Amino acid sequence: MAAAAAVDPATAYKLLLSCPTGLPQSRVSVKFDQSFDRIPHPDAALEESINEIWNQRLQQNPSLYSGTKFRYGGHAVHYNDEPNKEYRVSLHLGLTDYRTFVGTNLNPSWENFLVPSEDDSVRCQHTSNPLGNGAIVETSDEKIIILQRSYNVGEFPGYYVFPGGHSEPQEIGILNHQADEKDLALINERVSREMFDGIIREVVEETGVPANSLTEPVFIGVSRREMNVRPTAFFFTKCSIDSSGVHELYSTAQDGYESTKMYAVSEIRFFSNNTK
Repeated sequence: MAAAAAVDPATAYKLLLSCPTGLPQSRVSVKFDQSFDRIPHPDAALEESINEIWNQRLQQNPSLYSGTKFRYGGHAVHYNDEPNKEYRVSLHLGLTDYRTFVGTNLNPSWENFLVPSEDDSVRCQHTSNPLGNGAIVETSDEKIIILQRSYNVGEFPGYYVFPGGHSEPQEIGILNHQADEKDLALINERVSREMFDGIIREVVEETGVPANSLTEPVFIGVSRREMNVRPTAFFFTKCSIDSSGVHELYSTAQDGYESTKMYAVSEIRFFSNNTK
């Protein structure tokens, strides 16, 4: 009997939250608070390695920029007191930056930042954990869009991924936490909206399809890569363009340099390969 093929650890994920029917923006709220920021590790040498690794990366690529990102600090599910048990999700978000992401999640010693705990937010309290986003895009001929990452990107070059990236705090004018509690409700609403606007922006920039060809995205969950514990929020959207049309538009994509090739995979093939 042939030995089973080795599984690439970079392709292993843990599902932190699943919303299989998809939630519209009206049922996805955000609690943006400083309490969900990263907690520095008590090991001073490990903390110092963050700066050391960032400086090494800067020497290799002086154009690197440590922009702010939303940090995933967990979530809560709230059920209504109704017969249909409709629920909504609250995402707990803090702030982090790219430098800290490189120095913790992408640190060769990233596992040393983890805390032994069954509680995921406690386990990852010392890592940057910027919340990425990914989109399952279904074309009008019922194909799923997959991109192959460029070999020039810093994280997992050559891997197959969904279109996506990160929601950006700067897009809505957030550079730090606000002290005025009167503004918190408005800020939470703006961040929630950016979660949904951001994924459409990423799809447009990475595939070249126009925004008006995409349906309003629905939120379908959060996963976490087992290697380096990076979390990603996933969304689903339909595109009114068929797969051949999307292929043509891909050549003009604004961020096309981040990937080398685009594939349109049949839903039957995609889902059968991902449910084994």
